[in-house]
Amino acid sequence: MMLINDAFAQAASSTAQSDAGWVTLLPMIGILVLFYFLLIRPQAKRAKEHKLMVGELQRGDEVITNGGILGQILNVSEAYVVIEIAPAMEVTVLKSSVQTLLPKGTLKSIEPKSKTPKAKTKLAAPESNKAEAADESTEAITAEVDKNIEKK
Repeated sequence: MMLINDAFAQAASSTAQSDAGWVTLLPMIGILVLFYFLLIRPQAKRAKEHKLMVGELQRGDEVITNGGILGQILNVSEAYVVIEIAPAMEVTVLKSSVQTLLPKGTLKSIEPKSKTPKAKTKLAAPESNKAEAADESTEAITAEVDKNIEKK
């Protein structure tokens, strides 16, 4: 009679262990579900929205690139975009590097604010003085670029 009671006791403990195995896996499954809803799903949604925005880029749109450059699109090709960042200054970037599409007219409303206001004065100068001033400013810029290159 003793042998039968021991056999029933062993069978009961093995089913309890298998139930405990599933209970220990529940927190892991819960963490995976939490990661999906908090991290994976929102990231996939943002990637889908970015891909749609990049696909709809067209000439005249105002954009911000991943590098923080603001400009207006001049030309759109399959993989590249030509952006005008200043009058007569164009930059070619990858389409995927366009981060944000701005509302129309945003670039005109943005004006950089300087620390010291510059007085706008117009001096009547002969053409020779204007050419000399342009040469001096070009020389100053070239000297500054040379200094920056030497520092590197």
